[in-house]
Amino acid sequence: MEGAAPSLFSPLIFLGFLLLFMYIVIIRPQNKRNKEINEMLSKLEIGSEVIAASGIIGKVKAIKGEYISLEVSENVVFKLQRSAIANILPKGTIESIK
Repeated sequence: MEGAAPSLFSPLIFLGFLLLFMYIVIIRPQNKRNKEINEMLSKLEIGSEVIAASGIIGKVKAIKGEYISLEVSENVVFKLQRSAIANILPKGTIESIK
């Protein structure tokens, strides 16, 4: 009686489960988060109160393509990339923290 030939089916099943696991745990949540970020950035408008990824809070004064002008104080305006915006704050947030 000779030894049974190794099956090629078993490693393929393992590889399939590994790919499925990676999709469920890594790829799908990242795609969902990217979609949420894009939706948030599409709602950005002049007058919105935002917080940048660096922690700077300000009000959007102008939007030109992928760049925004963020007023952080009177006559102090930063130019940032749209992707640097971490969150849009509720109206009146800046006044409440002064």
